[in-house]
Amino acid sequence: MSRLTIYPDSNPERITFDSEAGAEIAKALGAIGVRFERWETQAPLPEGADDEAVMEAYNADIERLKSENGYKSVDVIRLAPDNPRKEEFRLKFLSEHTHAEDEVRFFVEGAGVFYLREKDQVYMTLCTRGDLISVPAGVRHWFDMGPQPSLTCIRLFTTPEGWIADFTGDDIADKFPKFERRAA
Repeated sequence: MSRLTIYPDSNPERITFDSEAGAEIAKALGAIGVRFERWETQAPLPEGADDEAVMEAYNADIERLKSENGYKSVDVIRLAPDNPRKEEFRLKFLSEHTHAEDEVRFFVEGAGVFYLREKDQVYMTLCTRGDLISVPAGVRHWFDMGPQPSLTCIRLFTTPEGWIADFTGDDIADKFPKFERRAA
């Protein structure tokens, strides 16, 4: 189940908001310019469904977002617990960073936590199957897929070059609960 928990950015022990209600999550994130939607999930895809089949299952929503926001490319990323590079992939995005374009993810399967830092608060957003999150360009954030990642996500881009992470150098991510604590 999706969940949004908001903390003052200086105090990860104090919670100022906590909800699993989709409309409340969308409203709270919308106040900082982050788009959150729950898409109608398709029937489970067949075992071994390729990327094309995944994108076809959600084509109407993908085309809507492309039309609304000018996204030009779409792909599918998958990470499984048996991936030999899982720790490397996890560590890559556990530090606070920004991007020159929106970071758009739709969770087809699995889960991950986006931590967004805006207005002196950290918005810890657990995304699960059926969730779309769009983090605007320039928003400080980090992402945790957990020690045993299991996810399939559709990603939308304006340009692949715009998605390069620009790390802030701030150690704030080390102070907040990790995926395994949030997903428990």
